[in-house]
Amino acid sequence: MTRPLRLLVAPVLLAGAVVGVVLWAQRGAAPSEAGVLATGQLVERVREHVALCAVSTGLAVVAAVPAGIAATRPGLRRLTTPLVFLANVGQSVPTVAVLALAFSVTGIGFRTAVIGLWAYSLLPVLRNTVAGLAGVDPDAVEAARGMGMSPAQVLVRVELPLARPVILAGIRTAAVVNVGTAALATFVGAGGLGDLITTGLDNQRDRILYTGAALTALLALAVDWAIGTLSSRGAQSHRAGTDS
Repeated sequence: MTRPLRLLVAPVLLAGAVVGVVLWAQRGAAPSEAGVLATGQLVERVREHVALCAVSTGLAVVAAVPAGIAATRPGLRRLTTPLVFLANVGQSVPTVAVLALAFSVTGIGFRTAVIGLWAYSLLPVLRNTVAGLAGVDPDAVEAARGMGMSPAQVLVRVELPLARPVILAGIRTAAVVNVGTAALATFVGAGGLGDLITTGLDNQRDRILYTGAALTALLALAVDWAIGTLSSRGAQSHRAGTDS
């Protein structure tokens, strides 16, 4: 099987699974379940879930990657321990507690959920950024300096490309974990697929519950596949540029 065909297998299987879940949910739905499981409602719940995950993960990357870079610079390495400790605090506290704390400050809604998810996803990105940069071959850095590169050029042209697979692995972990954790956003009125899960639990409607859980799991698999594909393509492009 050629590489383009292999890349198509996962999205085709995921799309088929989503269609299967939706058809199963709608064809056997009772009249009281039909409104919740309507296609438009499911699309809206997925859209809300994706928005929560994308914004919170993006903010985590914006905050954690620069912090990880700063912590690995000469003279600033003492920042590594306190930064990782703070990120650990964000992930060790139960997500519901983080959402409750954010709710007490910002109230109900999307922003509160994003704050909680952001705090929960900082650690994987920060930890992998530090580990990736710390694992760069010192000889490669010294060679770049010997070629007359400035510290900024060494970072951008040597360290970050070499550390990219490890950094992307941290982003991948944070994004996938966020998909599952975002189901709790329903408790602060931020919507998402968690609405289906809580509706199913509260009303003892297993079909709604299973639909929300299945779509959440499939979304996590889709995110994992997408970031993994981007990572592999980026690595191939980097190798091609190095070889040329």
